[in-house]
Amino acid sequence: MNIKKLTAAALALMLVSSALFGKAARDTGAANKGLAELRYGFTSEPTTLDPLSAANTADGRSILFNVFEGLVKPDTDGNMQGAVAERWTIEQNGLVYNFTLREGVKFHDGSIVTVKDAEFALNAAIEAKFSGFTQIEKVEISGSRDIRITLKAPDTEFLTYLTIGIVPAGNADREKNPIGTGPFIIESYTPQQSLVLKKNPDYWNPSLPKLDKVTLVFAADSDALLLSLQGGNIDGAGVTGALLEQIDTNRYDIVASNSNSVQLLALNNAVKPLDDIRVRQAINYTIDVNEIIETAFYGRGYASGSALIPGLTAYYNKTLANPYPVDVNRARALLAEAGYAKGFNLEITVPSNYTMHVDTAQVAVNQLAKAGISAAIRLVDWATWLSDIYRGRKYEATIISFDSNTVSPRGFLSRYHSGSGSNFISFKSADYDKAYDAAQKETDDRRRAAFYQEAQKAISDAAASVYIQDIQSFKVFPKGRYGGVVNYPLYVFDFSTIYRN
Repeated sequence: MNIKKLTAAALALMLVSSALFGKAARDTGAANKGLAELRYGFTSEPTTLDPLSAANTADGRSILFNVFEGLVKPDTDGNMQGAVAERWTIEQNGLVYNFTLREGVKFHDGSIVTVKDAEFALNAAIEAKFSGFTQIEKVEISGSRDIRITLKAPDTEFLTYLTIGIVPAGNADREKNPIGTGPFIIESYTPQQSLVLKKNPDYWNPSLPKLDKVTLVFAADSDALLLSLQGGNIDGAGVTGALLEQIDTNRYDIVASNSNSVQLLALNNAVKPLDDIRVRQAINYTIDVNEIIETAFYGRGYASGSALIPGLTAYYNKTLANPYPVDVNRARALLAEAGYAKGFNLEITVPSNYTMHVDTAQVAVNQLAKAGISAAIRLVDWATWLSDIYRGRKYEATIISFDSNTVSPRGFLSRYHSGSGSNFISFKSADYDKAYDAAQKETDDRRRAAFYQEAQKAISDAAASVYIQDIQSFKVFPKGRYGGVVNYPLYVFDFSTIYRN
C-alpha cells in the first residue's frame, strides 16, 4: 500500500494548478482502462486517514465513509442499520447497549474482525474524547462475538455515535496503514493529487460495491474542479450555486441533495467588538440571507436561521427560520448604542478552496457596508484555516459550513456548550448550557426535542453568529454514464452503490 502521510506542510501546498489536476486524472484513467471506474473531483482532502483521529474534517469523513465502518451505519433515511454488528439490544432506558458482531467480517488485510478489535476501537474513541464517547462508563467483552457498553447515564441518542470505524487492534500505525472493513480499500494516496480506492472483494455485503475503482482527484478550488469536469479529465464532481449555472444539462446528469450542513457567518464572540451582543445583533439585522441564496447560489438553498439543519424536523426550531429580519436602521441604532456610530472594520477570513463561501463573503461585504461596517475578505488555504481559525481561534469572522457525523441534533449543537473544545466561536450562555444539558438527560423524545429547540433559541437570542442556510448541493456526471447515486441525511458520499452504465 502506497500511503504518504498527509502533513500540514503538504496541505499548505493544496492550491495546485488545474493543469496538474487534469494530468493526474488522465494518467490514472489511462492506467485502468477497462475497469468500472469513477474519477471524482474534490476540492479538499482528508487531514488524516485514521478514523480514530479527532483531526478529521467533514470532507475527510465523507470520503472515509467508504473505507471504515462502525458497529452500525445509517441508511438513506437516517435509521441505524447493522454494519460490523449484525444485531443489538438497548437496556435500562438507554443505559446499556449490547452488540453481537456479524460473523466472518474481514478487515482489508484479510484478518477476521473480533470483539477485541471492537473493544480497542471504542476505547480509542473514548481516549480521543470523541463526541458522545466520554459518557461511556465501561466497555466489556461479554461473549465470543458480543460486546457490552455501559454508559454513565441513559442516552437514547448514543447509538448514532457508534458509526466510528472499527480497526485492527494490532495496527500500530493507522495513518500510514489504514485498514477498515468498508466496501473500498485505500490503494494509494498522493497528497494534493489523488486518493485511489479499490473494490473490497471480501466485503460482508456481496452485492457491493458496484465499481471496481474510485479515483478521487483533488482540485485547487471549485473553478478548477469545473474546468476538469468540462474537459473530461474527471467523470464527476459536486458543484453548488453559480457553478451549476455553467453545467450543460444536455451533456450532464445532475443529482440534487442537501449538504446537511449549516452555513454560517461565524463570529468570534471573544474578540472586540464582537464580544458585544449589540454588535452581533446589528450584523444579524444587516445580513440578508435570502439575497445571499439568490445571488451566490441562484436561489438554491434552504434558509435555516438556526445552528441545526431544518432537515432534522423533530428537533429544528421552526420559529427561527427568520429570527433577524433585515433592518439596517435598527442595526445602525444598535451599533451607535454600543459605541460604534461610525461603524468599524471587520475581517472575514474564508478558506479559498470553497468558492461557495467566497461568493457568500462577497455578498455579505456589500450588505454590511449598508450599516457602516467596513468588511474585508482574507483568503487562506484550508490548512491555515484549520490551524489558525478553527483550532487557534485567531480570527474575527469567517464563513464555513458545519456538518454532523451523526444523525443527531447533538452533532450540530454540542459545539456551542461552554465546556466544548469545539466551541471555536467562544460562545458562552448559561441559558444554552442549561437547555442543552437537560436534553442530554431526557429520555422522552418529545421533551428532549423541546429542550433542543430551547437551546437553539438561546443561540439565536445571543446572536452568536449569522446562520445562513443548508446549502443545496449537486453531483454532476456525464449524461447517462453513472447511476445508483444515493443521499443521506448527513454529510457522506457513498460510492459503493454507484454503477457505470
